[in-house]
Amino acid sequence: MGDRIATRDAYGKALVKLGESNPNIVVLDADLTKSTKTADFFKKFPERSVQMGIAEADMMSTAGGLASTGKIPFASTFAIFATGRAYDQVRNTIGYAGLNVKIAATHAGITVGADGGSHQSIEDIALMRVIPGMTVLNPADAVETEKLIFAAAEHKGPVYIRLGREPMPLVFGEDYQPEIGKAVRLREGKAATIMATGIMVERALIAADLLNQKGTNVRVINIHTIKPIDSAEIIKAAWETGAIITTEEHSVIGGLASAVAEVVVQNHPVPMEFIGVKDKFGQSGEPAELMNEYGLNPEHIVAAVEKAIGRKDS
Repeated sequence: MGDRIATRDAYGKALVKLGESNPNIVVLDADLTKSTKTADFFKKFPERSVQMGIAEADMMSTAGGLASTGKIPFASTFAIFATGRAYDQVRNTIGYAGLNVKIAATHAGITVGADGGSHQSIEDIALMRVIPGMTVLNPADAVETEKLIFAAAEHKGPVYIRLGREPMPLVFGEDYQPEIGKAVRLREGKAATIMATGIMVERALIAADLLNQKGTNVRVINIHTIKPIDSAEIIKAAWETGAIITTEEHSVIGGLASAVAEVVVQNHPVPMEFIGVKDKFGQSGEPAELMNEYGLNPEHIVAAVEKAIGRKDS
């Protein structure tokens, strides 16, 4: 799992490559180009870059206008602003009209760290998932980020892409090819299934190794697309493994936990356990400290798996 690269860094590099191959790509930012990593695109393609200043709502409306002319706008700011401050414009200007806007939001989750609860977006997936027609992507590492940025540009319709600040290990090789709407099975197992999204995929794999050392083989599935979710893969996991554990760096209310549970309860109910933020705000601290404080480390996943298996057998 080698180098550690933040998904926001991979986004910035992918934008430049995308800009070189597609002249319809335009990028908007709300006074955070260095932080969101759109600065390289701004430097190389100034004629296709729009600095909106600290005006996130205006940025989303402007992105919608550009999309209506045939451009493919990527609008970037921190996740807390993109999904919270500009929600009305995202819903009514972009979502309601089904405009081809890509919202690439950085600094999501509690790994923002010292910026604290006011800037740690743990509700963004829930807010974007509920908008009709919105596709929601949450890449696990730098490789998956670049691939999904290119896939988002090809996809017709609004897309929300969740990106992080903290450097994370690489999970995938360059030959990896994710497809929007298709979950990726990373490990085979029959005792239970761990479904992970974003930076939690790496932790899920570590947890699977720890469980394997105990003689428990679990399936691990990467859910990089929260919406549209891969219902077929979830149903198959429920039937074949009999227990499901979801893990996300987001509130369990409205995020991956809710999305998976909606499928499971309607098709094949099985014991489920949820790893994520449990109805709390974030707080200031080092990312590693916060991941432990909120129960998002591999050992927490192991405990949840064992609890779910115990419920299955009872």
